[in-house]
Amino acid sequence: MINDDAIIRFKSAIDRLCPDADNRILLAVSGGPDSLALLLLANIAVPKRIAAATVDHGLRPEARDEARFVADLCEKLNVEHLILTPEQPITGNIQSAARKARYALLEQAARHLQCDAVATAHHADDQLETLLMRVARGSGIDGLAAIREKNGRIIRPLLSFAKSELEHICSDAAIAPVRDPSNDDSDFDRVAMRQYLVACPHPFDAARAVRTASALADAAEALDWITQDLMPRRISSHGGGFGLDADGIPAEVQRRLVVKVLRMIEPDIALRGDALDRLLHDLRDGRTAMIGNIICKGGSAWHFAPAPPRHIV
Repeated sequence: MINDDAIIRFKSAIDRLCPDADNRILLAVSGGPDSLALLLLANIAVPKRIAAATVDHGLRPEARDEARFVADLCEKLNVEHLILTPEQPITGNIQSAARKARYALLEQAARHLQCDAVATAHHADDQLETLLMRVARGSGIDGLAAIREKNGRIIRPLLSFAKSELEHICSDAAIAPVRDPSNDDSDFDRVAMRQYLVACPHPFDAARAVRTASALADAAEALDWITQDLMPRRISSHGGGFGLDADGIPAEVQRRLVVKVLRMIEPDIALRGDALDRLLHDLRDGRTAMIGNIICKGGSAWHFAPAPPRHIV
């Protein structure tokens, strides 16, 4: 039996993240303890609103049987279930490519099943690992906000749950979860961080990490609101480009306004933190710099314009 407190906390998260009772929710269920607990909680808290999907990335021969295990469990629970497979093999950076393929397949499945949200099983321990990984990489406010509770159609109703709670939910239901061997591969940054936290005495608490990440997410949202409010007064169009009056604006808001302008010119521009830092330094010093295919000029006002096409002789 799942205790009442867990069900109440889960239902409260669903009510906050997907409040319309007519909206259906697609559960991403891999067969691991976290996503199985997500399935079990949702089947008690909001049984008429859910469907489930399992992604078989085709990376391990056991994955198909694991997907069938989830399908059989969903059949017993009377939950609609799909097994999803990518059309193209996963190559390159395996974790990144698999994640991209997984979310694309879940988005397609949500549309097919007429689900308004996709729920993943990220939990408090994931949030702690992510926050510490971002600190190690020197991330800014947006990065340190870590795993957002809601990001577009994606919702994460388990962020207040510790991993140990989710494992107990599975064991109390007499369900043996799938164990993915990649979760023990320390070549992956997340696994290395997880193993560090297990092996070393440390003062970090998962629940406190969730509060910290939530506070940073609120701060990022506030900065985005300020940036959006300033745009009509600070950004002007001129001669095929844009001007930005950055005078007297705090540095972080300057950064966000510059990002807005750059993406108005080149929507798909890749903006790495260190490259953006160098650009802002040049602009504040009145220099001219290039980023992507955009010429950026500093001074009393900043100017941004597409670089002229190159003539090949």
